[in-house]
Amino acid sequence: MTGAATDLAGRLGGILDLGGPAMWAIGVLSVLTLALILWKLWDLLRAGAWSGGAHSSAAITAWQAGDPAAALAELDGRHSLRARLARAAIVALGDSTLDRAGAEAETARVARGLLARARAGLRGLELAVAIGPLLGLLGTVTGMIAAFQALQEAGARADPATLAGGIWEALLTTAAGMAVAIPAQVALTWFESVVDRLRHDMEDAATLIFARAPQRAPAEAAPARAAAE
Repeated sequence: MTGAATDLAGRLGGILDLGGPAMWAIGVLSVLTLALILWKLWDLLRAGAWSGGAHSSAAITAWQAGDPAAALAELDGRHSLRARLARAAIVALGDSTLDRAGAEAETARVARGLLARARAGLRGLELAVAIGPLLGLLGTVTGMIAAFQALQEAGARADPATLAGGIWEALLTTAAGMAVAIPAQVALTWFESVVDRLRHDMEDAATLIFARAPQRAPAEAAPARAAAE
């Protein structure tokens, strides 16, 4: 097993050497991209991206039934983005120092922060998608320059096989750059769709909570009318 691993490492090293510095840069980029994809999967799992929002739905049901305490109890200890937003909306509506507009602004502020947290790491994938093919193209161009330079130096004794080998080695970097960019683009598109669904669920939860919010203004005005009478 160790011998097979050593042989594989030697082959990979040989391929990286064929492509030159650009190929080594693509190799480093591929490792970083894979690590970023795996980290983002774990991050979204921890944020409850695929949990279905069962606790948030239960809390909203309790809130609509007129039981804010049960709603908050359902959300206690929950770290999913849906649950955190639902809790922020309920707490904001229960804050006597905030009117309805202030509660909506506070909920929107929390939502923006949660969505920014959900999008963490996506810029790195965008960068991988952009510079992977560029590094491949750079390696191809530098490889072609070296191949034609060797052909010029050989003069009339030039071997077409040598030129073909140089071009093959140069094109290898383009293929490697695309091999990094394509999976990164697929992962980026998928993660963005997950974040968009989270955003929709969070907006829906906030709308349901605010739609059934108690009207505090009449209740607050009643003591004032009684005192005036």
